[in-house]
Amino acid sequence: MRLTCLSLALSLLVSPVFAQDASTAVSPPVEDTGTLADAPYRIDIPADWNGELVVLAHGFEPVGVPRETPWPADPATSMFTSGGYAVAQSGYATQGWAVRDAIADSERLRAHFVQRHGQPKKTWMVGMSMGGGIAIASLEQQAAHYDGALSLCGANLPGEVLANELFTSLVAFDALFPARDGEALPRLSDPAAPVLDQGAVMDRVDAALPRDPAAAQRLAAKLEVPVDGLAGTISLHYLVIRDLMTRGGGMPVDNRLVRYTGFGDDEAFNRRVPRYVGDVAAMDYVAAAPALSGRPQKPLVLQYNADDPTINPRFRPLYAQKAQGADVRPLTLPDVPGGHCRFSEAQVREAFRVLTQWVETGTRPGG
Repeated sequence: MRLTCLSLALSLLVSPVFAQDASTAVSPPVEDTGTLADAPYRIDIPADWNGELVVLAHGFEPVGVPRETPWPADPATSMFTSGGYAVAQSGYATQGWAVRDAIADSERLRAHFVQRHGQPKKTWMVGMSMGGGIAIASLEQQAAHYDGALSLCGANLPGEVLANELFTSLVAFDALFPARDGEALPRLSDPAAPVLDQGAVMDRVDAALPRDPAAAQRLAAKLEVPVDGLAGTISLHYLVIRDLMTRGGGMPVDNRLVRYTGFGDDEAFNRRVPRYVGDVAAMDYVAAAPALSGRPQKPLVLQYNADDPTINPRFRPLYAQKAQGADVRPLTLPDVPGGHCRFSEAQVREAFRVLTQWVETGTRPGG
């Protein structure tokens, strides 16, 4: 399943021979699809194009999920084309935690748009989930290409923070629900163990939880999800960590000196936690997936769902706190009800309106 997500930009030179000013471009509705450097893409331009571009980037797509050809329109596409905006979205060259590919592929697509369809009057980034961090990194690193960004239900955490948080779920499960005598069940956190698909991980978690309901309650409370959401949450964390291991070429987390708290008897828990030596190259990789400095250079609006088990309450304020001293402080809108990325069309439109009004007036809402 794909989640709508934001794209990140890396600088590409655009030849002025091909560039056209969008303010003078007149054309019928356009559907431009194809492949750029192994990444499928899609561009939709309405007949009443207002000259502005919205770049969308999809969220986490499990490795191996079949892909449609040509790349299909994101569910959010019509929200923007109906308002006169052109929409560009890359499918990325790879699946999984493809943050770094998304950065290059989305910038390549933005440059392609300019070459083929003209220079937009304004360019916006809008999306959800994994793309939230991608969008923020764009404004920090490639502000010249964008006028502002909207991150909805975003994974707005520096890569190393995210990896450590997700890995905590795995070692906590292994510590609280070890294999019983006679069971040949490798730890979920063990990088040397055979790779499981998401369904197998969910089955493993669902089978283990009834053995110790009290431990299940402690684990759910620490991860800030309901007990019946543990299998889905842990399996998603497992997929991302495994993908990071593959991309980084080793163990992306070193937890030898980590002291875990909040799981009941902390001393006993930490004695049971499996410990692993991190691989330096792999840890360097995750630090850039994404790398977030807390210094956005253009207006950035953030919004989350109140009941999101994936982007839980302790994650949501972290980027805004990191960016408190930025010249352009991000604006966090009030949470709206719903699970992960459960926004209505009206809510997305209103959040986008806040962003565009901020840019048009030059005044940050709320001061």
